Amino acid sequence: MIGVYSRGWKWQYRHYSRKFRHAMAIVRIWVYDGILASGVAGPVDVFSAANQFHARIAAPRSASAPVFAWRVESLDGRPVTAASGQIIHVDGKIDPRKRADAVLLTAPFFSTIDEFIGRREQLNELSSALRRQRKAGTVLAAYCTANYLLAEAGLLDGRAATTHWARAADFARRYPRVEVRAQELLIAQDGIISGGSVTSYLNLAIRLVETFAGDALATMTAKALLIDMNRTSQASYATLLDEHGHTDTLVARAQQQMEATLQQGFRLSDLAASLAVSERTLNRRFKEAVGLAPLTYLQNLRIEVAKRLLETRPIALESVSQRVGYGDISTFRQLFKRKTGLSPSEYQMRFSRATAAESVEVEPGRNGG
Repeated sequence: MIGVYSRGWKWQYRHYSRKFRHAMAIVRIWVYDGILASGVAGPVDVFSAANQFHARIAAPRSASAPVFAWRVESLDGRPVTAASGQIIHVDGKIDPRKRADAVLLTAPFFSTIDEFIGRREQLNELSSALRRQRKAGTVLAAYCTANYLLAEAGLLDGRAATTHWARAADFARRYPRVEVRAQELLIAQDGIISGGSVTSYLNLAIRLVETFAGDALATMTAKALLIDMNRTSQASYATLLDEHGHTDTLVARAQQQMEATLQQGFRLSDLAASLAVSERTLNRRFKEAVGLAPLTYLQNLRIEVAKRLLETRPIALESVSQRVGYGDISTFRQLFKRKTGLSPSEYQMRFSRATAAESVEVEPGRNGG
């Protein structure tokens, strides 16, 4: 397998063999009913690949201890059922007294997190185990909705964290002592690593490789598994339309008015008057329901509509800017870049279905042609 890589890879192998000096890290992967099965298999594949690279490069002529050992564990030591219905077998029971270098929390499917949090007995047991591991100095890693578990245990209070972008407003409402940075893919702070939406578990696993075995092995593993280590934002994947995600009818009416009048100028006083409430009341209710001030929400909404336009049709940037209420195209470009991490042109190239369709060539003689 080594022979298929370039000279650059071989240089990285030599560089890694000189630098590697770490003992084996024990990672405990905690599972429960309702998770996505890939959240277990993905990180395990990353750790397994890191072990194989280490064995081939760090000590090619002698037996070498693996970099990682892992155990998949549940609260009662029994298999769990994934959201897909797949049975996930475990290696044993969660025991917070047992040594771990890292605990990786798998994520309940984001659409069922409310039900998961409602299982208070299970949640309390997990919270207690997490606090004990934290006290022992264990690195805690969570992605997507697994960040709710860290927050419920009080371990994110006063810290920054990310989560699935569709749950960011709910997360902010539930845990006001946490600084939510939903646009970020990974946030590492004092032994706690918080990952974003579902497949960020791959980047999270690579970060654990980097933490315990160094950046050279992490880079080799990421390249072999086609994991983008430069991916730092999930903002370009977020969507707001059709997902108000709350039950406040006043705020829902405000959102509907914003959606219907995107091209027009915005004044909070006008919106409040049309809804027969004070600006203060609207601002307070909006923040409680959505987790954002009305103006910030409107900016996000305009960018979301712009993304939809760029995705679904060939359209000039000037037209997009005007249709979402920005007469100054430079202001639109700056805001779009800040919100998504991509320029409008870069976003269109990456996500436009129209561009993709134009690039497909139909082979003559197929389908009766």
